[in-house]
Amino acid sequence: MRVTRTLRATVGAALTGALLITASGTASADQTRKDLWPLEAFGAQQLWKEATGKGVTVAVLEEGFRETHQDVKGQFLPGPDFGKDTQDEATKDLKPGENILDHGTGMAAIIAGHGHGPGGSEGVKGLAPDAKILPVPEYKNTGLATRWAVDHGADVINMSYTEARSTDTCASIHYAISKGAVVVAGVGNEAVTEKSYPVGCPGVIGVGAVDQYGNAAEFNNYNSDTDLLAPGVKIPAATGKSDSSYHTENGSSGSTAYVSATAALLKEKYPDLTPGQIANRLVKTAGLPKDQKGRKLPSAHYGYGFIQPGPALRKDIPAGSKEGPLPMPKGKASSKLDAGASDADPPMGGKDVANAGLLYGGIGVGALVVVAAVVALVIVGRRRKNAGGQNWG
Repeated sequence: MRVTRTLRATVGAALTGALLITASGTASADQTRKDLWPLEAFGAQQLWKEATGKGVTVAVLEEGFRETHQDVKGQFLPGPDFGKDTQDEATKDLKPGENILDHGTGMAAIIAGHGHGPGGSEGVKGLAPDAKILPVPEYKNTGLATRWAVDHGADVINMSYTEARSTDTCASIHYAISKGAVVVAGVGNEAVTEKSYPVGCPGVIGVGAVDQYGNAAEFNNYNSDTDLLAPGVKIPAATGKSDSSYHTENGSSGSTAYVSATAALLKEKYPDLTPGQIANRLVKTAGLPKDQKGRKLPSAHYGYGFIQPGPALRKDIPAGSKEGPLPMPKGKASSKLDAGASDADPPMGGKDVANAGLLYGGIGVGALVVVAAVVALVIVGRRRKNAGGQNWG
């Protein structure tokens, strides 16, 4: 159960000095779209000739969703109703001005936003714009949310948060993977080495943030759970208090969503691959900035490198073993809720509790932001990172 909410410090939607890496289509006159550098960096217009996420369902486990936002309206499938107590749980720790609909909406747009305006040329467009979003509130129980998502058709599960692990967290992820779902989670934004969950569960693809140069963000948590990096610095986000609001965000939440979107593209093109084999394509095509070439991989700061969706889609890569290159859960998965700890559930300790909290950046660009919220012995900190530019292959 999540026990704290963190204050989001955001800057306006307009960015300055964003360096776009590749030329892939005509730039929109809309400032938000112009500043959405990951689409340019990934060469999205070319990617969409091969895959758009069509027919793929991405479950976004989150606090709330503004399903009427102009960039995501119509992209949602029906979600669950876990009862009024889940809504109460989500809102009780909110600070003045916070909005539980921010985070889920932002993640949904990064994954499957269609933008708005003429031809969808304005606002936030997702990397997998034809994928469908399955909105699942997870603030009551990650295990419950994960199992519900899998049982209702999730092909990819996005977890852009950290929290204290319940007994069913890793077991439910084991169940998801056994059913063929790719599970992606953020590493956290506190610049610490302590492990957290759900990213600490075997089978999860752990994601940190990277800037336009391919440099790992200073705010990333770093340890053996870091598998890949993805754009997470100066990202325009479809968040705010209205259906047309935007902010600029930093954080590994957005990075997680970009990996989930890439997994959706791969799921469309290679529907028979297992979660481990999808991870294999991501790992085998990951890149590093020039000054990191020769680094021993995986690295606590870089994992296997930053994602390159184009090569992941196009390269001739043997499927490999069903388990793939990352640690996977052992034993037989249980379909039962609260099945209890298993060999897929690492021991839980005090550091797990100390890492509970949202990942979503909201880290002000150009300034150091540290937010401390103490609720039930939970402390969450954040630090900023400036952006640059990188050739993404």
